[in-house]
Amino acid sequence: MSTAAPLRRNLITPTTLVLAALVVIGFYFLLQRFLFGLGAVANINPGYPWGIWVVVDVIIGTAFGCGGFAMALLVYIFNRGRYHSLMRPALLSGLFGYTLGGVAVIFDLGRYWHAYNLLLPWHAQLNSVMYEVALCVMAYVVVLWIEFSPAFLERWNHPGIKRFLDRWMYVFAALGVLLPTMHQSSLGSMLLVMGYKLSPLWFTLWLPALFVSSALAMGYGIVMFEATVVSKTFALPSQHALISKMSIVVGWIAVAWLALRWGDLFSRHVVAFAFVASVKVFLFWIENALFAAAALIFIVPAWRASRRASFLGAVALLAGGSLYRLDAYLIGYTPVTNWTYFPSAPELMVSIGIIALEVLLYLVFIKTLPVLHGDAAHR
Repeated sequence: MSTAAPLRRNLITPTTLVLAALVVIGFYFLLQRFLFGLGAVANINPGYPWGIWVVVDVIIGTAFGCGGFAMALLVYIFNRGRYHSLMRPALLSGLFGYTLGGVAVIFDLGRYWHAYNLLLPWHAQLNSVMYEVALCVMAYVVVLWIEFSPAFLERWNHPGIKRFLDRWMYVFAALGVLLPTMHQSSLGSMLLVMGYKLSPLWFTLWLPALFVSSALAMGYGIVMFEATVVSKTFALPSQHALISKMSIVVGWIAVAWLALRWGDLFSRHVVAFAFVASVKVFLFWIENALFAAAALIFIVPAWRASRRASFLGAVALLAGGSLYRLDAYLIGYTPVTNWTYFPSAPELMVSIGIIALEVLLYLVFIKTLPVLHGDAAHR
């Protein structure tokens, strides 16, 4: 059985330089935010109290970070050990998705210097969904770093600490499934307070289940996407044999999501809203079409066996899940008054900078730490 090893490739490449430049630009505008306030950078307003920093970096970003959650469920809960080689890369993507997503929340807080109050018991708001999300995300970030820590211990040769940690890893594996389930469902529950402000196409009591299932699907999608891109970019052995077997499960998750979505629309007698010409309805059909395309690719054996088709299926799944979350939190939302929102260029650059930082750190880690499995990783 092959073991994980650093990729040992050049850290400074044209790709990493471009990513670093985007990070610097993003941090420049982020510095303006902290020096001159939110209004100097962001277009948020009383009608739209959160913008893309929350929706893209947190709501969508944490779903992209659910690869560790999805693989922990498959490997440790359902005991599918043959997928273990995909576990550490999935943890790494989750590590950055959640860590930087959690940090991004601070950017969007008007009084960010009070954020520490979340950790003080006498300020606890136990009936608040947002409080539960904040605590779960913080706890899950800690769990992800602990789950990934064996890579550091192997790299710097601390076998004693690693053996001790391995004995207790099952506890963190269980938490790695429990915590994302809790806060991803709560991200759906947060929308319930919007009531009539949210379009009937997205407002439903099934929002928690739809958010958890879409996060799980996106978690598998990012694992398949990254495995394909990394193996192609660095000429590593293909993981398609594993991906093909796993994609059957992913296809049926997408089917279950669509069945729940449309079953709910019919049960609430709001299907007619899906046939009213508008931008919202158009995007509604796009997100459903992307989920349906992914489900079809992963269920049909001939398409599932194709590397290109599987990759396109993963892209469709990630795009569909991202659009669903964007629609639910921004596009499908209508404030009471005539407020409008469109992200400013600095807002966009901050989000792009955060994404670039995630990709840059991912490349640095796989090149310097034992993350990837396979003989090619040892070269």
